[in-house]
Amino acid sequence: MPLIDFILHIDDHLVTIVNQFGGWTYLILFAIIFIETGLVIFPFLPGDSLIFAASAMAANPRYQLNIWIIYLAVVLAAILGDSANYEIGARTAHAGEKHAWFNKLINQKNRLAAEKFFDRHGPITIVVGRFIPFIRTFVPFISGGSKMHYGKFITYNVVGGILWTGLFTLIGFFFGNIPFVKDHFSMIVIAIILVSVVPIAIVALKKKITLKKEFH
Repeated sequence: MPLIDFILHIDDHLVTIVNQFGGWTYLILFAIIFIETGLVIFPFLPGDSLIFAASAMAANPRYQLNIWIIYLAVVLAAILGDSANYEIGARTAHAGEKHAWFNKLINQKNRLAAEKFFDRHGPITIVVGRFIPFIRTFVPFISGGSKMHYGKFITYNVVGGILWTGLFTLIGFFFGNIPFVKDHFSMIVIAIILVSVVPIAIVALKKKITLKKEFH
């Protein structure tokens, strides 16, 4: 599938983007991160690996990418994206009940997983959820739908956005050009995804154990 190929070989695709669009690459990075975090129907876009790959390229003078502009682009996209997602959630809190088409647009399984994670951990989920694929797209949506005060939301949103983009920018910039990482980039991307979903797997396992105890 084209999307899977794009995610697993995002470094190669980024090289093509840089060669074709030059300075517009920063805007493309902004757009992808904004869409992933801001539109609840696009949780499958590769945020973590995209930031990692772009930052790795910035460490290589040959691509002429500025790491600070990359960081500014992705952190703004992450914060503005979550804010937009919050507004969508606040304005369409009951749309799923009123319109069948809305339910079809949203992955209900991922939304339920995000709701459980949010119920268990509270507002800190806005920060923690940044590091978990799919969850990070639904958490701001759920926050808006639950009528969380925007002042509280934006605080966690900014902290989470800075930490998430900062971590993957640093890791990509300092480790992305190590020969082993470059030669096994697809495996590194898979590892990033697997490590990212560990927290929600732990929560699901704990819930399953708790339910078993309640029935015995």
